[in-house]
Amino acid sequence: MSKNLWTRQELILAFNLYLKLPFGKMHKQTPEIIELANLLGRTPSSIGMRLGNFASCDPNLQARGIGGLKGGMNQVKPIWDEFFHNQEELVFLSEKILAEKQQTSIESKYKEVLADISHLKGETIIREVKTRVNQSVFRQMVLSNYDSKCAITGIDIPQLLFASHIVPWSQNEKERLNSENGICLSSLYDKAYDKGLIGINTNHEIILSGELKKKKEAPYFATHFAILEKQKINTPQDYFPKKEFLEYHLDTIFNKQFIY
Repeated sequence: MSKNLWTRQELILAFNLYLKLPFGKMHKQTPEIIELANLLGRTPSSIGMRLGNFASCDPNLQARGIGGLKGGMNQVKPIWDEFFHNQEELVFLSEKILAEKQQTSIESKYKEVLADISHLKGETIIREVKTRVNQSVFRQMVLSNYDSKCAITGIDIPQLLFASHIVPWSQNEKERLNSENGICLSSLYDKAYDKGLIGINTNHEIILSGELKKKKEAPYFATHFAILEKQKINTPQDYFPKKEFLEYHLDTIFNKQFIY
């Protein structure tokens, strides 16, 4: 078989990398592209071109006037469509293939996030491994989209950063791995957002719940919360939070009934 012909596995691995890189880094000098090129026995330029093909399928980039490379679009479109019909299956499959190419197992590669479930058996552990791996990939996607900085504070210490779901993981299976459903937040604001104590409106401004404002006399309120009100979150690399997702959070999680 000619090396110019890409296999399904190779296309899946290219798409896996597409999910994890901002568009501005999809060029042959990027270390992650060089690494994948070495794994596949291809050139960094060829990997970059495949990522450009995937960009031509991406409606979010199209809306920004970024056309991508349409020449190979027909070859990558089936992978793109497969992802959006079954995100969790394709992401997990891509990580399994990547681990094999790296001559390891998915259990070894993700041993830190899987350490506390080794006692599980059968279908339960299979399901949990898939969930943990996919959540880890989602974290990589969201942190990359926000340049590994908290969207509120700019904190850039990875150990303090979370990929916060706008619509919770348990509430919408179809959108669990959608970059538009994630915001990179440091630990305090991740928890505050998750509990509805702060919100982000459709203008991407931070708003404070009435429940939180009940604490306005506390010293920590002025230091950590009052200064945030109506502040816009930092601009992401490629994917802004989706309006419908923000509205869902405001309607069902944010304590809007207490605003005053």
